[in-house]
Amino acid sequence: MTQTKHYPHHIDLKPVMHAEGTVRLPGSKSISNRVLLLAALAKGTTKIIDLLASDDTFVMLTALTSLGVKWTQDELTGDPATAHQVHHVEGCGGVFPHHEADLFMGNAGTAIRPLTAALAVIGGDYTLHGVSRMHERPIGDLVDALNAVGTQIEYTGEQGFPPLRIRRGHIHAQRIAVRGNVSSQFLTALLMVAPLMARDHAVTIDVTGELISKPYIEITLNLMRRFGVTVEHDGWQSFTVQPGQQYQSPGTIHVEGDASSASYFLAAGAIGGGPVRVEGVGRDSIQGDVRFVEALQQMGATITMGENWIEARSNGVLKAVDMDFNHIPDAAMTIAVAALYADGTSTLRNIASWRVKETDRLTAMATELRKLGAEVEEGADYLRVTPPAQIQAATIDTYDDHRMAMCFSLASLDGAARRGNEMRINDPKCVAKTFPEYFAAFAGIAKDTLI
Repeated sequence: MTQTKHYPHHIDLKPVMHAEGTVRLPGSKSISNRVLLLAALAKGTTKIIDLLASDDTFVMLTALTSLGVKWTQDELTGDPATAHQVHHVEGCGGVFPHHEADLFMGNAGTAIRPLTAALAVIGGDYTLHGVSRMHERPIGDLVDALNAVGTQIEYTGEQGFPPLRIRRGHIHAQRIAVRGNVSSQFLTALLMVAPLMARDHAVTIDVTGELISKPYIEITLNLMRRFGVTVEHDGWQSFTVQPGQQYQSPGTIHVEGDASSASYFLAAGAIGGGPVRVEGVGRDSIQGDVRFVEALQQMGATITMGENWIEARSNGVLKAVDMDFNHIPDAAMTIAVAALYADGTSTLRNIASWRVKETDRLTAMATELRKLGAEVEEGADYLRVTPPAQIQAATIDTYDDHRMAMCFSLASLDGAARRGNEMRINDPKCVAKTFPEYFAAFAGIAKDTLI
């Protein structure tokens, strides 16, 4: 699977006077890695169409290979711009063939959290580790929840963080409790392995405290249904899997375009005139990040949607907003940069989860926005952005965080506010985590670039 694209140490973006065009989105990271694990755990072979080709999915595919899961990728034929990626994953029926493995998980949270749960429940002798930032991302809530019902997961470094050692435990799960206010991936991981524990009796997962990023749980529940497992839930506080359910391949499954990646291009249309259309995700998407368009609409943009596409265009200078973004934390980063083009101060609230992502995104975003001349107030769980009269030319550090690189490309747009400027984006290769061709796609909608 190709996941590498060669980039220089930085990329320079000239001011863009107008944004217009159509972008075909890469597959959703959240859907791709969930589908890969479900397909591996299922009975039967699953044909996956348009799986995301990126570092994070490569990490998951490599891990599955180490666990003895067989998969193949069809050769692309025809025009690469319109050809569909096709993978075939042979399911293992809930038991991985290899009971020992040393797994490198990079910085892929969507891979390490569910895989940790699956390996702990299935049992064996496994080690999981990643890049240095992965070893700073919390996993303690998930480990505590699993170990409380009989798994045997140990920390080989700092308590509460990877790397991990997993041995065979003795599962006695009927009720499992997990905190919901740090990462929804912990609940996703427990939900995905609940059918493996619910062989003779129902398993209920209780969420302690507020559950953040609820739309990502909706993705998990939707995909579990596609693989034949139904989850009963009482609001967002408890989830029950009845006994006797087993993952079954749906035969063929299509991966939607990535709604988080759509946010950059839709924002470009709202800032830089438009229309900009994204293809691969639309009004019927199972991804919560499509609700990003509601924020753009509140900022004054015109949004139109079809079954498999969304389009944005500008109605002049954007309006400042004060909004809660707990439900779409990843896409909310795009609003922080769009706020540079607003008519006043914007406030993004309830985004504490930014601090435990690929980097501390609250501090990183505040630091880089200030380079552009914005006044920024950084709180424990909020960001307040007052735009400058003119965006300053700047060199943007990306912190090995794909979303930082993609977000700040938008600051090169001139738009109705006449504010864009030259941007140097350091370490642009970090976009390979989810969107290796991002800067080529951005160049495709950048019209009337100033030389």
